Amino acid sequence: MDRRTFFKAAAAGGLAAANLPFLRNIAHAQGRQQAVIVTGGSINSLDIHRTGTNRPSYQVAVNVYDRLVSFGVDQREDGSYTFDYSKVVPELAESWESAEDGKSITFRLRPDATFWDGTKVTAEDVRWSFERALALGGFPKSQMGAGGFVDPAQFVAVDEATFRVDLKEPSKLSLPDLGVPVAIVINSKLALENATDADPWASDYLHRTPAGGGAFKVERWDPGQQIVYARNENWTCGPVPAMERVIVREVPSLATRRALIERGDVTLSFDIPNKDAKDLKNSASVKVVGSPIANCIHTLCPNLTFEPFKDKRVRQALAWALPYQQLFDQAAYGLGVPLWGGDSTTPQDISWPQPFPYKTDLDKARALLAETDYAKGFDVPLSFSLDFADWGEPAAALIQDSLRQIGINVTLEKIPGANWRTIALVEKRLPLLLENFGGWLDTPDYYFYFAYLKGNLFNASNYDNPEMQKLVDATLPMPVDAPDYAPNVRRMIAIAIDDLSRIPLWQPTLNSAMAENLDGYEFWFHRQIDARPLKFKA
Repeated sequence: MDRRTFFKAAAAGGLAAANLPFLRNIAHAQGRQQAVIVTGGSINSLDIHRTGTNRPSYQVAVNVYDRLVSFGVDQREDGSYTFDYSKVVPELAESWESAEDGKSITFRLRPDATFWDGTKVTAEDVRWSFERALALGGFPKSQMGAGGFVDPAQFVAVDEATFRVDLKEPSKLSLPDLGVPVAIVINSKLALENATDADPWASDYLHRTPAGGGAFKVERWDPGQQIVYARNENWTCGPVPAMERVIVREVPSLATRRALIERGDVTLSFDIPNKDAKDLKNSASVKVVGSPIANCIHTLCPNLTFEPFKDKRVRQALAWALPYQQLFDQAAYGLGVPLWGGDSTTPQDISWPQPFPYKTDLDKARALLAETDYAKGFDVPLSFSLDFADWGEPAAALIQDSLRQIGINVTLEKIPGANWRTIALVEKRLPLLLENFGGWLDTPDYYFYFAYLKGNLFNASNYDNPEMQKLVDATLPMPVDAPDYAPNVRRMIAIAIDDLSRIPLWQPTLNSAMAENLDGYEFWFHRQIDARPLKFKA
Protein backbone atom coordinates (compact mmCIF):
# COMPACT_ATOMS: atom_id res chain seq x y z
CA MET A 1 0.00 0.00 0.00
CA ASP A 2 1.54 3.35 -1.02
CA ARG A 3 1.35 6.37 1.29
CA ARG A 4 -1.41 8.10 -0.62
CA THR A 5 -3.59 4.98 -0.51
CA PHE A 6 -2.73 4.55 3.15
CA PHE A 7 -3.82 8.05 4.13
CA LYS A 8 -7.05 7.73 2.15
CA ALA A 9 -7.82 4.57 4.08
CA ALA A 10 -6.91 6.20 7.37
CA ALA A 11 -9.16 9.16 6.60
CA ALA A 12 -12.03 6.76 6.07
CA GLY A 13 -11.36 5.17 9.44
CA GLY A 14 -10.30 1.93 7.76
CA LEU A 15 -6.97 1.62 9.56
CA ALA A 16 -6.50 1.09 13.25
CA ALA A 17 -3.49 2.35 15.15
CA ALA A 18 -2.15 -1.18 15.29
CA ASN A 19 -1.69 -0.96 11.50
CA LEU A 20 0.56 2.11 11.70
CA PRO A 21 3.99 0.50 12.21
CA PHE A 22 5.87 3.48 10.77
CA LEU A 23 4.45 5.63 13.57
CA ARG A 24 5.01 3.25 16.47
CA ASN A 25 7.45 4.55 19.05
CA ILE A 26 9.18 6.84 16.58
CA ALA A 27 8.69 9.68 19.06
CA HIS A 28 11.09 8.05 21.50
CA ALA A 29 13.65 6.60 19.09
CA GLN A 30 16.78 5.68 20.99
CA GLY A 31 19.52 8.31 20.99
CA ARG A 32 17.38 11.05 19.43
CA GLN A 33 15.34 13.93 20.76
CA GLN A 34 12.56 13.50 18.27
CA ALA A 35 8.86 14.33 18.47
CA VAL A 36 6.05 13.02 16.31
CA ILE A 37 2.93 15.17 16.16
CA VAL A 38 -0.35 14.29 14.48
CA THR A 39 -2.88 16.81 13.29
CA GLY A 40 -5.99 16.84 11.14
CA GLY A 41 -5.07 20.01 9.24
CA SER A 42 -3.40 19.89 5.84
CA ILE A 43 -0.57 22.28 4.90
CA ASN A 44 -1.03 23.67 1.39
CA SER A 45 2.00 26.00 1.16
CA LEU A 46 5.27 26.80 2.92
CA ASP A 47 4.84 30.51 2.13
CA ILE A 48 2.50 32.44 4.42
CA HIS A 49 2.45 35.39 2.00
CA ARG A 50 1.09 33.29 -0.87
CA THR A 51 -2.55 33.83 -1.85
CA GLY A 52 -4.69 31.00 -0.51
CA THR A 53 -2.22 29.74 2.08
CA ASN A 54 -4.39 28.08 4.72
CA ARG A 55 -4.27 28.29 8.50
CA PRO A 56 -2.53 24.93 9.12
CA SER A 57 0.33 26.26 6.98
CA TYR A 58 1.01 29.08 9.45
CA GLN A 59 3.01 26.63 11.58
CA VAL A 60 5.76 26.84 8.95
CA ALA A 61 6.14 30.58 9.47
CA VAL A 62 6.24 30.05 13.24
CA ASN A 63 8.92 27.38 13.24
CA VAL A 64 11.22 28.15 10.32
CA TYR A 65 11.23 31.96 10.15
CA ASP A 66 12.01 34.70 12.66
CA ARG A 67 10.17 37.92 13.34
CA LEU A 68 11.56 41.11 14.84
CA VAL A 69 9.67 40.54 18.08
CA SER A 70 7.60 37.92 19.85
CA PHE A 71 5.46 37.71 22.99
CA GLY A 72 6.21 36.57 26.51
CA VAL A 73 5.02 33.27 27.92
CA ASP A 74 3.28 32.74 31.26
CA GLN A 75 2.65 29.56 33.21
CA ARG A 76 -0.96 29.07 34.22
CA GLU A 77 -2.27 27.62 37.46
CA ASP A 78 -2.65 24.17 35.90
CA GLY A 79 1.04 24.19 34.91
CA SER A 80 0.45 24.77 31.19
CA TYR A 81 1.95 27.65 29.24
CA THR A 82 0.31 30.41 27.20
CA PHE A 83 1.45 33.52 25.35
CA ASP A 84 1.18 36.87 27.11
CA TYR A 85 -0.08 39.53 24.71
CA SER A 86 0.92 42.29 27.14
CA LYS A 87 4.64 41.41 26.95
CA VAL A 88 6.46 42.10 23.68
CA VAL A 89 9.92 40.50 23.76
CA PRO A 90 12.95 40.43 21.43
CA GLU A 91 13.36 37.84 18.70
CA LEU A 92 15.42 38.92 15.67
CA ALA A 93 15.66 42.45 17.07
CA GLU A 94 17.76 42.70 20.22
CA SER A 95 16.27 46.10 21.09
CA TRP A 96 13.99 48.84 19.79
CA GLU A 97 13.08 52.42 20.54
CA SER A 98 9.95 54.41 19.73
CA ALA A 99 10.16 58.08 18.77
CA GLU A 100 8.73 60.59 21.24
CA ASP A 101 5.86 61.38 18.87
CA GLY A 102 5.14 57.65 18.38
CA LYS A 103 5.55 57.94 14.61
CA SER A 104 8.54 55.64 14.20
CA ILE A 105 10.09 52.56 15.79
CA THR A 106 13.81 51.81 15.32
CA PHE A 107 15.08 48.24 15.73
CA ARG A 108 18.63 47.00 16.29
CA LEU A 109 19.15 43.52 14.85
CA ARG A 110 21.07 40.80 16.63
CA PRO A 111 24.67 40.95 15.35
CA ASP A 112 25.00 37.15 15.29
CA ALA A 113 21.74 36.33 13.46
CA THR A 114 22.20 34.37 10.24
CA PHE A 115 20.05 32.53 7.73
CA TRP A 116 20.44 28.78 7.26
CA ASP A 117 22.98 29.26 4.46
CA GLY A 118 25.20 31.33 6.78
CA THR A 119 24.25 34.67 5.23
CA LYS A 120 24.05 37.47 7.79
CA VAL A 121 20.54 38.83 8.45
CA THR A 122 20.42 42.50 7.54
CA ALA A 123 17.96 45.36 7.73
CA GLU A 124 17.56 45.07 3.95
CA ASP A 125 16.19 41.53 4.43
CA VAL A 126 13.61 42.93 6.84
CA ARG A 127 12.69 45.76 4.51
CA TRP A 128 12.31 43.46 1.49
CA SER A 129 10.26 40.92 3.43
CA PHE A 130 7.81 43.54 4.68
CA GLU A 131 7.51 45.11 1.23
CA ARG A 132 6.78 41.64 -0.14
CA ALA A 133 3.92 41.16 2.34
CA LEU A 134 2.30 44.34 1.03
CA ALA A 135 3.02 43.67 -2.64
CA LEU A 136 1.45 40.21 -2.72
CA GLY A 137 -1.79 41.60 -1.31
CA GLY A 138 -4.61 39.65 0.30
CA PHE A 139 -4.35 38.57 3.91
CA PRO A 140 -0.67 39.53 4.45
CA LYS A 141 -1.35 43.06 3.21
CA SER A 142 -4.41 43.38 5.46
CA GLN A 143 -2.46 42.01 8.42
CA MET A 144 0.35 44.52 7.95
CA GLY A 145 -2.28 47.22 7.52
CA ALA A 146 -3.71 46.42 10.95
CA GLY A 147 -0.48 47.74 12.44
CA GLY A 148 -0.48 50.84 10.24
CA PHE A 149 1.95 49.45 7.64
CA VAL A 150 0.42 50.31 4.28
CA ASP A 151 3.22 51.83 2.17
CA PRO A 152 6.64 50.32 1.33
CA ALA A 153 8.17 53.74 1.93
CA GLN A 154 7.48 53.21 5.65
CA PHE A 155 10.19 50.52 5.79
CA VAL A 156 13.72 51.92 6.07
CA ALA A 157 17.02 50.04 6.20
CA VAL A 158 19.05 52.66 8.07
CA ASP A 159 22.21 50.59 7.97
CA GLU A 160 23.04 46.89 7.92
CA ALA A 161 21.97 46.36 11.52
CA THR A 162 19.33 49.08 11.96
CA PHE A 163 15.78 48.95 10.66
CA ARG A 164 13.11 51.62 11.09
CA VAL A 165 9.37 51.70 10.48
CA ASP A 166 7.74 55.09 9.96
CA LEU A 167 4.09 55.47 10.89
CA LYS A 168 1.48 57.84 9.54
CA GLU A 169 0.08 58.01 13.09
CA PRO A 170 0.92 56.29 16.39
CA SER A 171 -0.87 52.97 16.83
CA LYS A 172 -1.29 50.57 19.75
CA LEU A 173 -1.04 47.68 17.27
CA SER A 174 2.17 48.58 15.41
CA LEU A 175 4.69 46.83 17.64
CA PRO A 176 2.63 43.70 18.42
CA ASP A 177 1.73 43.37 14.74
CA LEU A 178 5.40 42.70 14.02
CA GLY A 179 5.22 39.61 16.25
CA VAL A 180 2.52 37.76 14.29
CA PRO A 181 3.33 34.94 11.82
CA VAL A 182 2.91 37.16 8.73
CA ALA A 183 5.82 39.47 9.70
CA ILE A 184 8.51 36.92 8.79
CA VAL A 185 12.02 37.87 7.73
CA ILE A 186 13.11 36.12 4.52
CA ASN A 187 16.61 35.64 3.09
CA SER A 188 16.09 38.22 0.37
CA LYS A 189 19.32 37.42 -1.50
CA LEU A 190 18.38 33.76 -1.86
CA ALA A 191 14.79 34.60 -2.79
CA LEU A 192 15.87 37.10 -5.45
CA GLU A 193 18.24 34.53 -6.96
CA ASN A 194 15.15 32.42 -7.58
CA ALA A 195 12.84 35.22 -8.73
CA THR A 196 11.86 35.83 -12.33
CA ASP A 197 10.42 38.73 -14.31
CA ALA A 198 7.02 37.04 -14.06
CA ASP A 199 7.52 36.22 -10.38
CA PRO A 200 9.58 39.06 -8.86
CA TRP A 201 8.78 38.01 -5.29
CA ALA A 202 9.87 34.37 -5.78
CA SER A 203 6.44 33.06 -4.86
CA ASP A 204 6.86 29.82 -6.80
CA TYR A 205 10.21 29.13 -5.15
CA LEU A 206 9.18 30.02 -1.58
CA HIS A 207 5.95 28.04 -1.91
CA ARG A 208 8.02 24.84 -1.63
CA THR A 209 11.43 26.04 -0.43
CA PRO A 210 11.56 28.23 2.68
CA ALA A 211 14.45 30.70 2.90
CA GLY A 212 14.65 31.54 6.57
CA GLY A 213 16.91 31.45 9.56
CA GLY A 214 14.51 30.22 12.22
CA ALA A 215 14.84 27.54 14.86
CA PHE A 216 14.01 24.72 12.44
CA LYS A 217 14.71 23.96 8.79
CA VAL A 218 12.26 22.06 6.60
CA GLU A 219 13.88 18.70 5.99
CA ARG A 220 11.05 17.49 3.77
CA TRP A 221 7.46 18.25 2.89
CA ASP A 222 5.13 15.64 1.45
CA PRO A 223 1.89 17.55 0.74
CA GLY A 224 -1.11 15.86 2.28
CA GLN A 225 1.08 13.60 4.39
CA GLN A 226 3.75 15.22 6.54
CA ILE A 227 6.28 17.95 7.15
CA VAL A 228 9.60 17.20 8.85
CA TYR A 229 11.53 19.88 10.73
CA ALA A 230 15.25 19.58 11.54
CA ARG A 231 16.85 21.69 14.25
CA ASN A 232 18.92 24.73 13.24
CA GLU A 233 22.00 24.34 15.43
CA ASN A 234 23.06 27.93 14.73
CA TRP A 235 19.85 29.67 15.80
CA THR A 236 20.57 32.75 17.93
CA CYS A 237 17.15 34.35 18.35
CA GLY A 238 16.26 32.14 21.32
CA PRO A 239 17.33 28.92 23.05
CA VAL A 240 18.26 26.24 20.51
CA PRO A 241 15.36 23.73 20.52
CA ALA A 242 15.72 20.56 22.55
CA MET A 243 14.16 18.51 19.77
CA GLU A 244 16.57 17.55 17.01
CA ARG A 245 13.74 16.63 14.71
CA VAL A 246 9.98 17.16 14.68
CA ILE A 247 7.68 15.18 12.39
CA VAL A 248 4.19 16.56 11.87
CA ARG A 249 1.95 13.97 10.21
CA GLU A 250 -1.45 14.74 8.74
CA VAL A 251 -3.93 12.08 9.85
CA PRO A 252 -7.47 13.05 8.80
CA SER A 253 -9.23 10.33 10.81
CA LEU A 254 -10.26 11.56 14.26
CA ALA A 255 -10.41 7.98 15.55
CA THR A 256 -6.92 7.16 14.30
CA ARG A 257 -5.40 10.26 15.87
CA ARG A 258 -7.01 9.40 19.19
CA ALA A 259 -5.81 5.81 19.04
CA LEU A 260 -2.26 6.90 18.28
CA ILE A 261 -1.96 9.17 21.30
CA GLU A 262 -3.68 6.69 23.61
CA ARG A 263 -1.27 3.94 22.56
CA GLY A 264 1.73 6.19 23.09
CA ASP A 265 2.74 5.93 19.43
CA VAL A 266 3.01 9.69 18.99
CA THR A 267 4.18 12.53 21.19
CA LEU A 268 1.39 15.01 20.65
CA SER A 269 -2.05 15.07 19.04
CA PHE A 270 -2.63 18.73 18.27
CA ASP A 271 -6.05 20.42 18.33
CA ILE A 272 -8.12 17.40 19.31
CA PRO A 273 -11.93 17.36 19.25
CA ASN A 274 -13.71 18.53 22.39
CA LYS A 275 -15.21 15.08 22.85
CA ASP A 276 -11.76 13.50 23.00
CA ALA A 277 -10.57 16.23 25.36
CA LYS A 278 -13.37 15.37 27.80
CA ASP A 279 -12.85 11.62 27.45
CA LEU A 280 -9.06 11.75 27.90
CA LYS A 281 -8.95 14.32 30.68
CA ASN A 282 -8.57 11.66 33.38
CA SER A 283 -6.32 9.33 31.40
CA ALA A 284 -3.31 8.03 33.30
CA SER A 285 -1.07 7.95 30.22
CA VAL A 286 -2.14 11.08 28.35
CA LYS A 287 -2.00 14.71 29.40
CA VAL A 288 -4.67 17.05 27.99
CA VAL A 289 -4.08 20.80 27.85
CA GLY A 290 -6.95 23.12 26.92
CA SER A 291 -6.98 26.87 26.44
CA PRO A 292 -9.81 29.28 25.59
CA ILE A 293 -9.04 31.02 22.30
CA ALA A 294 -9.03 34.76 22.89
CA ASN A 295 -10.84 36.92 20.31
CA CYS A 296 -12.20 33.84 18.52
CA ILE A 297 -15.79 32.93 17.64
CA HIS A 298 -17.38 29.96 15.93
CA THR A 299 -19.95 31.63 13.70
CA LEU A 300 -22.61 31.06 11.08
CA CYS A 301 -21.99 33.44 8.18
CA PRO A 302 -24.77 34.32 5.71
CA ASN A 303 -23.27 35.73 2.51
CA LEU A 304 -24.88 39.05 1.63
CA THR A 305 -24.38 38.43 -2.10
CA PHE A 306 -26.94 35.60 -1.82
CA GLU A 307 -30.28 37.21 -2.60
CA PRO A 308 -32.32 36.13 0.48
CA PHE A 309 -29.57 37.22 2.87
CA LYS A 310 -29.57 40.77 1.53
CA ASP A 311 -32.65 41.25 3.73
CA LYS A 312 -31.58 41.81 7.32
CA ARG A 313 -34.82 40.27 8.57
CA VAL A 314 -33.90 36.97 6.93
CA ARG A 315 -30.53 37.01 8.71
CA GLN A 316 -32.25 37.78 11.99
CA ALA A 317 -34.69 34.92 11.35
CA LEU A 318 -31.68 32.60 11.07
CA ALA A 319 -30.40 33.84 14.42
CA TRP A 320 -33.72 33.18 16.17
CA ALA A 321 -34.00 29.72 14.60
CA LEU A 322 -30.64 28.30 15.66
CA PRO A 323 -30.62 25.52 18.31
CA TYR A 324 -27.88 27.14 20.40
CA GLN A 325 -27.93 24.86 23.43
CA GLN A 326 -27.96 21.74 21.27
CA LEU A 327 -25.06 23.12 19.25
CA PHE A 328 -23.07 23.79 22.40
CA ASP A 329 -23.85 20.39 23.92
CA GLN A 330 -23.48 18.22 20.83
CA ALA A 331 -20.89 20.06 18.71
CA ALA A 332 -18.80 21.78 21.40
CA TYR A 333 -19.44 19.09 24.07
CA GLY A 334 -19.95 21.87 26.57
CA LEU A 335 -16.43 23.28 26.23
CA GLY A 336 -16.12 26.98 25.45
CA VAL A 337 -18.17 30.06 26.21
CA PRO A 338 -21.82 30.40 25.03
CA LEU A 339 -22.44 33.48 22.89
CA TRP A 340 -26.22 33.62 22.79
CA GLY A 341 -28.91 34.87 25.18
CA GLY A 342 -27.43 38.32 25.83
CA ASP A 343 -29.47 40.82 27.80
CA SER A 344 -29.62 43.78 25.45
CA THR A 345 -29.17 44.99 21.89
CA THR A 346 -27.26 47.91 23.39
CA PRO A 347 -23.93 46.61 24.78
CA GLN A 348 -23.08 47.91 28.22
CA ASP A 349 -19.35 47.17 28.01
CA ILE A 350 -16.68 46.38 25.44
CA SER A 351 -15.89 42.83 26.52
CA TRP A 352 -15.31 40.67 23.46
CA PRO A 353 -16.54 38.21 22.49
CA GLN A 354 -19.85 38.80 24.25
CA PRO A 355 -23.25 37.08 23.95
CA PHE A 356 -25.60 38.46 21.31
CA PRO A 357 -29.25 38.90 22.41
CA TYR A 358 -30.64 35.99 20.40
CA LYS A 359 -31.91 32.62 21.56
CA THR A 360 -33.89 29.76 20.04
CA ASP A 361 -37.38 31.05 19.23
CA LEU A 362 -38.85 29.42 16.11
CA ASP A 363 -42.07 31.46 16.28
CA LYS A 364 -40.13 34.71 16.20
CA ALA A 365 -38.02 33.35 13.33
CA ARG A 366 -41.13 32.42 11.32
CA ALA A 367 -42.70 35.82 12.00
CA LEU A 368 -39.63 37.65 10.71
CA LEU A 369 -39.44 35.47 7.63
CA ALA A 370 -43.16 36.10 6.95
CA GLU A 371 -42.41 39.83 6.64
CA THR A 372 -40.05 39.19 3.75
CA ASP A 373 -40.26 37.91 0.17
CA TYR A 374 -39.21 34.52 1.49
CA ALA A 375 -42.20 33.62 3.66
CA LYS A 376 -42.34 30.24 1.90
CA GLY A 377 -38.67 29.62 2.52
CA PHE A 378 -35.82 28.99 0.10
CA ASP A 379 -33.02 26.55 -0.66
CA VAL A 380 -29.42 27.17 0.43
CA PRO A 381 -26.23 25.11 0.76
CA LEU A 382 -24.42 25.23 4.13
CA SER A 383 -20.67 24.68 3.82
CA PHE A 384 -17.97 23.77 6.32
CA SER A 385 -14.32 22.77 6.11
CA LEU A 386 -13.24 19.21 6.72
CA ASP A 387 -10.39 20.70 8.75
CA PHE A 388 -12.95 21.44 11.49
CA ALA A 389 -15.38 18.62 10.80
CA ASP A 390 -15.24 17.54 14.46
CA TRP A 391 -17.53 20.43 15.36
CA GLY A 392 -18.60 21.63 11.92
CA GLU A 393 -20.34 18.43 10.87
CA PRO A 394 -22.59 18.02 13.93
CA ALA A 395 -23.24 21.77 14.00
CA ALA A 396 -24.24 21.80 10.32
CA ALA A 397 -26.62 18.86 10.80
CA LEU A 398 -28.32 20.54 13.76
CA ILE A 399 -28.63 23.83 11.86
CA GLN A 400 -30.05 22.00 8.84
CA ASP A 401 -32.76 20.40 10.96
CA SER A 402 -33.64 23.63 12.76
CA LEU A 403 -33.86 25.79 9.65
CA ARG A 404 -36.06 23.18 7.99
CA GLN A 405 -38.65 23.98 10.66
CA ILE A 406 -38.98 27.55 9.40
CA GLY A 407 -39.10 26.54 5.73
CA ILE A 408 -35.44 26.91 4.77
CA ASN A 409 -34.16 23.83 2.95
CA VAL A 410 -30.46 23.34 3.69
CA THR A 411 -28.09 20.99 1.88
CA LEU A 412 -24.70 20.29 3.44
CA GLU A 413 -21.43 20.79 1.60
CA LYS A 414 -18.11 19.48 2.94
CA ILE A 415 -15.02 21.21 1.53
CA PRO A 416 -11.45 19.86 1.84
CA GLY A 417 -9.35 21.96 4.18
CA ALA A 418 -6.67 22.63 1.56
CA ASN A 419 -9.30 24.34 -0.62
CA TRP A 420 -11.30 26.09 2.08
CA ARG A 421 -9.30 29.31 2.33
CA THR A 422 -9.55 30.02 -1.39
CA ILE A 423 -13.23 29.17 -1.81
CA ALA A 424 -14.64 30.57 1.43
CA LEU A 425 -12.40 33.50 2.25
CA VAL A 426 -10.56 34.62 -0.87
CA GLU A 427 -13.33 34.12 -3.44
CA LYS A 428 -16.08 34.53 -0.81
CA ARG A 429 -18.59 32.61 -2.90
CA LEU A 430 -20.30 30.35 -0.35
CA PRO A 431 -23.93 31.38 0.38
CA LEU A 432 -23.92 30.12 3.97
CA LEU A 433 -20.96 28.79 5.93
CA LEU A 434 -19.55 27.94 9.31
CA GLU A 435 -16.39 29.86 10.16
CA ASN A 436 -14.01 30.19 13.10
CA PHE A 437 -11.96 33.35 12.74
CA GLY A 438 -9.83 34.27 15.75
CA GLY A 439 -8.08 37.65 15.99
CA TRP A 440 -4.34 37.41 16.60
CA LEU A 441 -4.16 40.78 18.35
CA ASP A 442 -6.47 40.78 21.33
CA THR A 443 -8.64 43.86 20.92
CA PRO A 444 -12.28 43.96 19.69
CA ASP A 445 -11.54 46.59 17.04
CA TYR A 446 -8.93 44.24 15.52
CA TYR A 447 -11.59 41.52 15.23
CA PHE A 448 -13.95 43.95 13.51
CA TYR A 449 -11.18 45.08 11.17
CA PHE A 450 -10.76 41.59 9.75
CA ALA A 451 -14.28 40.17 9.99
CA TYR A 452 -16.52 43.16 9.22
CA LEU A 453 -14.69 45.37 6.70
CA LYS A 454 -15.30 45.04 2.97
CA GLY A 455 -12.58 43.08 1.17
CA ASN A 456 -10.75 41.84 4.23
CA LEU A 457 -10.06 38.13 4.24
CA PHE A 458 -12.25 36.91 7.08
CA ASN A 459 -15.29 38.91 6.01
CA ALA A 460 -16.69 35.77 4.35
CA SER A 461 -20.17 37.37 4.37
CA ASN A 462 -19.19 40.17 1.97
CA TYR A 463 -20.50 42.64 4.54
CA ASP A 464 -20.17 46.33 3.72
CA ASN A 465 -21.25 49.07 6.12
CA PRO A 466 -19.75 52.57 5.76
CA GLU A 467 -20.39 53.43 9.41
CA MET A 468 -18.55 50.29 10.55
CA GLN A 469 -15.67 51.14 8.21
CA LYS A 470 -15.41 54.65 9.63
CA LEU A 471 -15.53 53.41 13.24
CA VAL A 472 -12.84 50.78 12.69
CA ASP A 473 -10.56 53.14 10.79
CA ALA A 474 -10.76 55.67 13.63
CA THR A 475 -10.46 53.15 16.47
CA LEU A 476 -7.81 50.69 15.27
CA PRO A 477 -4.76 52.86 16.09
CA MET A 478 -6.41 54.42 19.15
CA PRO A 479 -5.11 53.60 22.67
CA VAL A 480 -7.63 51.56 24.63
CA ASP A 481 -7.79 54.27 27.30
CA ALA A 482 -8.63 57.03 24.79
CA PRO A 483 -11.98 58.75 25.55
CA ASP A 484 -13.56 57.65 22.26
CA TYR A 485 -12.33 54.06 22.33
CA ALA A 486 -15.05 52.42 24.45
CA PRO A 487 -17.98 54.33 22.83
CA ASN A 488 -16.69 53.41 19.38
CA VAL A 489 -16.36 49.72 20.26
CA ARG A 490 -19.82 49.63 21.85
CA ARG A 491 -21.24 51.08 18.64
CA MET A 492 -19.43 48.45 16.55
CA ILE A 493 -20.93 45.70 18.68
CA ALA A 494 -24.41 47.23 18.45
CA ILE A 495 -24.17 47.34 14.63
CA ALA A 496 -22.98 43.74 14.54
CA ILE A 497 -25.90 42.64 16.72
CA ASP A 498 -28.44 44.35 14.47
CA ASP A 499 -26.96 43.63 11.04
CA LEU A 500 -25.96 40.02 11.78
CA SER A 501 -23.46 39.42 9.01
CA ARG A 502 -21.99 36.90 11.45
CA ILE A 503 -24.11 34.94 13.93
CA PRO A 504 -22.03 33.95 16.98
CA LEU A 505 -22.41 30.41 18.31
CA TRP A 506 -19.72 29.99 20.96
CA GLN A 507 -16.16 30.98 21.83
CA PRO A 508 -14.06 27.83 21.39
CA THR A 509 -11.17 26.23 23.21
CA LEU A 510 -8.09 24.60 21.70
CA ASN A 511 -7.24 21.24 23.24
CA SER A 512 -4.23 19.03 22.68
CA ALA A 513 -3.32 15.60 24.05
CA MET A 514 0.29 14.68 24.70
CA ALA A 515 2.56 12.12 26.27
CA GLU A 516 3.05 12.59 30.00
CA ASN A 517 6.79 13.09 29.54
CA LEU A 518 6.40 15.97 27.08
CA ASP A 519 7.10 19.43 28.47
CA GLY A 520 7.18 22.94 27.03
CA TYR A 521 3.91 22.85 25.09
CA GLU A 522 2.62 26.42 24.67
CA PHE A 523 -0.74 27.73 23.51
CA TRP A 524 -0.46 30.59 21.01
CA PHE A 525 -2.96 32.99 19.49
CA HIS A 526 -2.17 31.72 15.99
CA ARG A 527 -3.52 28.27 17.00
CA GLN A 528 -0.56 26.45 15.48
CA ILE A 529 2.17 24.14 16.72
CA ASP A 530 5.21 25.94 18.08
CA ALA A 531 7.78 23.16 18.23
CA ARG A 532 10.62 25.36 19.47
CA PRO A 533 10.05 24.97 23.26
CA LEU A 534 9.08 21.27 23.20
CA LYS A 535 11.26 18.90 25.21
CA PHE A 536 11.07 15.62 27.06
CA LYS A 537 11.16 15.64 30.84
CA ALA A 538 14.37 14.34 32.34
